[in-house]
Amino acid sequence: MYSTFHLKSPAEINADFVEAIKVAFKGKQIVITVEEAEDDTSYLLSKENNKDMLLKSIAQANNGEFIVFKPAE
Repeated sequence: MYSTFHLKSPAEINADFVEAIKVAFKGKQIVITVEEAEDDTSYLLSKENNKDMLLKSIAQANNGEFIVFKPAE
């Protein structure tokens, strides 16, 4: 089993969180890896094709070019 937890801050790691992990993985060996989360903008800018699309979209928005989506009725 594989689980990923996204936390807003280390303060969210409390006894309830640890207990939930113990229950979910009861009787199994586990590996816990902790890494700093990359913010969405940095992630998008890290890949050249994503960066190009993002910058193109920003330019279109700055030029007043918007696509308006309306929910189906």
